[in-house]
Order: sequence, then structure tokens, then C-alpha cells
Amino acid sequence: MRYNQPLSGDRVAGEPELKSVGDGSIGNNSNFSLRRVRLVFSGDINDYISLYLQPDFATTNGDLNFAQLRDAYADLAFDKAHEYRIRAGQSKVPFGWENLQSSQNRLTLDRDDALNSAVPSERDLGLFAYWSPSDVQKLWKDLTKKGLKTSGDYGVLGIGVYNGQGINKAEANDGMYLVAHSTYPFDLGFMGLRGQVVEIGADALSGRFNRSTAAYTSRFGSGTPTARDNSEDRVGVHAVLFPQPFGLQAEWNWGAGSTLDPVTNVIDRKHLEGGYVQAMYKIDEVFGTKGTMFPYVKWQTYDGAWKGVTNAPRVSVDEVEAGVEYQINKALELTVAYSTMNRTQIQTQTTAAGFLQQASGDMIRTQLQFNY
Repeated sequence: MRYNQPLSGDRVAGEPELKSVGDGSIGNNSNFSLRRVRLVFSGDINDYISLYLQPDFATTNGDLNFAQLRDAYADLAFDKAHEYRIRAGQSKVPFGWENLQSSQNRLTLDRDDALNSAVPSERDLGLFAYWSPSDVQKLWKDLTKKGLKTSGDYGVLGIGVYNGQGINKAEANDGMYLVAHSTYPFDLGFMGLRGQVVEIGADALSGRFNRSTAAYTSRFGSGTPTARDNSEDRVGVHAVLFPQPFGLQAEWNWGAGSTLDPVTNVIDRKHLEGGYVQAMYKIDEVFGTKGTMFPYVKWQTYDGAWKGVTNAPRVSVDEVEAGVEYQINKALELTVAYSTMNRTQIQTQTTAAGFLQQASGDMIRTQLQFNY
């Protein structure tokens, strides 16, 4: 459950309305909202086959709180330790580190735009193969037991093929996306830093994305944009020092993909780049209780297309968020953050006035999360 309170840049006559792709409740005439309402059904059929099903009851479809499928997949293991497995169905695409992190587990309120723009909603339909050595599985589990936030087990190495049109979207071409994922956690005990763990890795994806288009009036004419080249290629890197008690987290990606040029009225292949840097600190025994507190600060930037909306407009994002997450207990946590944003308003990019408009503002953001 969220509540966002604008401090500046909102409800000003003649100024563009500040919005965010990560949280649809940011904007005018908005108070409380349900960001996610998810129930997970999962289990092991036997030693080699596991099933996972997750719907979300907070999807917006004109009105609020419609049910939509998020995950529906089977893990097919080749050994009882699940070191080698194939994931078949609709699941997260292994590109990036924060993208793979559960929203329930993530520290900041929203994912960064730069990496998330590669796979909006993080999921697609496909086949993915993962390799997770037993010693790495154990290290990830040990970090989780300490209350630290891993990205989940998506393998030390992972490769996959998927449709590439986005979550719950019909396939729109004969080609498939290819993705490769790598990450490895290093225990720094050999450097005399006993218990400290740093995780580093790199990812890549490539495919063809058929972007939906719509008639609009640009500054230079009218008509439906022409899609000339929908190929997309990206590479990304990440590094995470888990907070014990101080931590750092950073990701960056580069590439090119479908981007609308309002001058030529063509959706063409253009450069994109962006990422984020985040610092955090873990405080145990808050107020004399067993609660845990994570103060954090995150800076993100992105310059490139947002392919998840009509006409694939180019966006510019620069944002700083500083906040604190208070885990009262395992089932309940409260996050309060201050954000200062400067964003291209992609929701209005099908009108002449929408192109190249930037909106900026400051706000207090809050989230009360119930876990099970």
C-alpha cells in the first residue's frame, strides 16, 4: 500500500504533470494506492520438477485492481541439487540484477528505468537454462538468513530464448530474443574481510521488437510513425557489496533499440545508456527490538527509448531517492523516502504537446508492505 505526497512540481497550471513508469499512482488527484497484491502458489512435484504460479490483483485496466498473470513456469532439474535446470513458461528474463530481485525483497520502492526498459515488467514467455553450483546456492541462502537482499537464484550462468514482446503480449514476429546472464558472489574472507560478500556479473540480450504505433500529430506533421528497424541489442554490468553493515550496489547498460524520431516520423534504431548507483546501511536491533533498518540513497539516470509504450518515445530520466526501510518484523515493513525527479512524460507522447516535455518535482513517498 502506497501514498505519494508531492512537495513541488505538481498541480501547477501550465506545467507538465510529473509521472513515473514505475509507479502509476504518482500524479495529480492521487492518494492511497495498492502497488502490488500478489499470491504465490508454488511447490515441488518431485525431486526434479517444481511449479510456480503468481497472479497480481493490482493491475490497472481503466479501473483499478484487475487480476493479471505474472509468473507461470516449471523448473525442470537434471539433478537433485538443482545445479542444472531449465525454466519453462512465463518468468523473469535474466537481464540485470535489480530486475531479478523480488519486489518484496527490493530495498528501493521502484526499479531503475535504465535496466528495466530492456524488459518492462521484467517477464516474458520462453525457455531459460540455469547453472547454480551447490556452494553458490549455499552462500546465497546464508546471505538471505542474515536478512540481506539477494536477487534470487537465476544461476551463476544463464541463457535463454523468449518471445520479446512483453508480459502477457502476443508474439508479433517470427524471431525470438536471446539473453545471456552471468553473476558470481565472492566471499572476501581471503582478503581478511571475513563475512563480506561482493557479487559481480554481466548480461547481454539481442532481438527484434515489433513496437506498436499510433497516429499522432508531431511538431513536423501528422500520421502513423513508420517502423523501419526494430532490432535491439544491450549489454549490462552489475556489482553489489552486501551491507554488512555498509553496502554498495551499481548497474549500467548500453545498447541501441527502437526509438521514435519525431523529426522524421520514423521508429529507428538509436543509442541508449543508463544505470544507477545505490548506497545502503544495515542497522539491527532498532529501538531495542529485533527490527532491522536500512537507510539508503539511490541515483539513477537514463537516456534512451521506452519501448513498452506506443511509439517507443525517447526519454530522459534523472532522479535521486533517499529513504529508510524499517523491517518491523518478517511480516511487516515500512518505507519512507524523499525523491527528486526530472522525467520525460512518456504518457503524453501521442500528442504534439507531449514531445520533449520534461517534468520535475520533489515528493515524499511511503509504502506499507505486508509479507507472507
